[in-house]
Amino acid sequence: MDAPTPDPARLRRSYEGGELSELALPADPLALFAGWFADVHAFGLPEPNAMVLATASGDGMPSARTVLLKGYGPQGFRFFTNLTSRKGRDLAENPRGALVFPWHAMHRQVRVAGPVDELSRDESAAYFRTRPYGSRLGAWASERQSGVIPGRDVLERRFAELAERWPEEPPDAPAPLGGGIPLPEFWGGYRLVPESIEFWQGRRDRLHDRIRYRRAARGEQGEWVMERLSP
Repeated sequence: MDAPTPDPARLRRSYEGGELSELALPADPLALFAGWFADVHAFGLPEPNAMVLATASGDGMPSARTVLLKGYGPQGFRFFTNLTSRKGRDLAENPRGALVFPWHAMHRQVRVAGPVDELSRDESAAYFRTRPYGSRLGAWASERQSGVIPGRDVLERRFAELAERWPEEPPDAPAPLGGGIPLPEFWGGYRLVPESIEFWQGRRDRLHDRIRYRRAARGEQGEWVMERLSP
């Protein structure tokens, strides 16, 4: 017998065990993010670097999807993707984005927003060489990411053709990491430069803690202003 479908309006959970106090928080939000990211990793949450990336086209049509964080620091949050995909086209028309780290298991969430820059080809190539063999072939096989294809067999056939073209090197091969697979022209990285970073901590009775850091001035050198938001 099939299980009854739950009513979303009745799915409630009390958030307890954490708090955010302005007096205890660092002046730099990236220091707080690093601490939270370490906590999530230690907690054992699967894919702790998974984040929702929201973009919008030039005419304002929004779109969101999950991507993986591949680095962060004072210069921004980095991720890599197909440059001709829906998100790539959005960012070409409207180079701004927003990120959400949904760490619900720890009753935490982080939101980041700001302009997005494309990384240099050298930076993208350096990261591409570190990807597993299959992932590098997969990037080539899915050249038309977000485009309509007639079936999965198209991808598998293309993958097999690429594997013949660029065979996997043995583990002890003297060849440099990358196996001769070049960086696709249609693939690369982006950097979201944060203008605001909000930390959300679940609390009892839906009186959650929300602390937002925002740049007092635009650009990477602007001072951070910390402010509490109503839940």
